[in-house]
Amino acid sequence: MSIAPATSYSASPEKALRPLLALNFFMADMQAGVGPFLGVFLLAHGWQSGWIGTVMTAGGVAGMLMTTPAGALIDATHSKKLFVIIPGICTVVASGIVLLSQEFWLVAASQVATAIAGAAIGPAVAGITLGIVRQAGLNRQIGRNQAFNHAGNMVGAGLSGFIGWVYGFTAVFWLAALFGVLSIVSVLMIPSASIDDAAACGLGREGNDDTPASGLQVLVESKPLLVLAAALLFFHLGNAAMLPLYGLAVVADKQADPASFVAMTIVIAQATMILTSLAAMRMTEREGYWLVLLVSFMALPIRGIIAAWLLNRWGVYPVQILDGVGAGLQSVAVPGLVARILDGSGRINAGQGAVMTVQGIGASLSPAISGWIAQEFGYGPMFLILGGFATVSVVLWSVFVPLLRPVCATKPARTSDGLAPQVVGVA
Repeated sequence: MSIAPATSYSASPEKALRPLLALNFFMADMQAGVGPFLGVFLLAHGWQSGWIGTVMTAGGVAGMLMTTPAGALIDATHSKKLFVIIPGICTVVASGIVLLSQEFWLVAASQVATAIAGAAIGPAVAGITLGIVRQAGLNRQIGRNQAFNHAGNMVGAGLSGFIGWVYGFTAVFWLAALFGVLSIVSVLMIPSASIDDAAACGLGREGNDDTPASGLQVLVESKPLLVLAAALLFFHLGNAAMLPLYGLAVVADKQADPASFVAMTIVIAQATMILTSLAAMRMTEREGYWLVLLVSFMALPIRGIIAAWLLNRWGVYPVQILDGVGAGLQSVAVPGLVARILDGSGRINAGQGAVMTVQGIGASLSPAISGWIAQEFGYGPMFLILGGFATVSVVLWSVFVPLLRPVCATKPARTSDGLAPQVVGVA
């Protein structure tokens, strides 16, 4: 691995933190804000729930397949900002394509292209953050990043709901394109010299195996990482489709205006996530990662029961508050724990990509499975089944607690100079 030593890191980190937070704010709507609106937009153009789920799955599968190699590439590259710029450009292009035509293959192609480009954005931002603040400041900075990310999602959703109500769905896609442009501007404002490429991949000074490794190899060699990935797979199998299909269920029953209701579901969840991500930052420092992730997994079965029971516009409040609890806790705990487990290996972003790929398997299958279940059996049974998937996550996380507790502890296995001599928890 040809990464420059940590001493090449020269610019003041403080100059990079504000544009980093701005990037997290604007990339939120670029990454996820269009998803629920896309489903309702296609529903208004005559699409059935099964085909909507299928086209979302096509993009999810494409992103899933690219995330692991993208993470390994980010570990090796000195151009981490490029992997944020490209998804921004693709978001702008994809928004235009969907507006021009709603043909199945064209919409599917735009979602696949966007997903492939966006596969690296999560590991890239995690690597940029680690390269700026290093392990010592990672937990707190991830908490701040996620607070801004959720705030961006909330603002983007609120604006989308308002302009969608006033100007129609076309304006929603133009807003996503604007956020993509602002994301590009933000990442360009981060000084490249402020990113320590050695720290960004968790490369220590001594005792590191710097031979090339795929994300899959990193995953299978670390038992705690494997358990984490499996638990996240089942969680996202149930979680990914719940928000868009809950919106479809209520809108299909003509209980709410489509654009404003979908916006409200996102705003409630993201407002909760802002508070939860800040709380997670402090919880991990006091309690470690294990309890934080257990609580996040337990939120989804409860959410599924409530969604099936309160299938109306009032049910959005408890359903999306619980979404905010689960996703908010994970948004801080998962990247922090992966960085903890692989600290000193020089393969942190490969590990991040591998974990994102495995959870992406669940997330990409979720819309198709739930879409056809809803079409055949109704929305109520579908929400119960989605919530049930997360009980597997709870069981896995509880059964393997003796293995997980050491790597989830409150203090990282780092020496005083911030550099690790070995990889924690790798078999």
